Amino acid sequence: MAIRIKSRGGESVEQLMRRFKKLCEKEGLTKDVKKRAFYEKPSERKRRARRRAARPSGR
Repeated sequence: MAIRIKSRGGESVEQLMRRFKKLCEKEGLTKDVKKRAFYEKPSERKRRARRRAARPSGR
């Protein structure tokens, strides 16, 4: 998957980077990168999923 950002007329590099970061956040890439940064054992993954399922749905 490739994300492409085209520069708009007179747009600064900072504005381009801001749009790029927002697009990455919207696509869920930053969350995925953080999730894959460290290895998680399958038992830990299951435990976290059980805790998430047991949480009250009001949150």
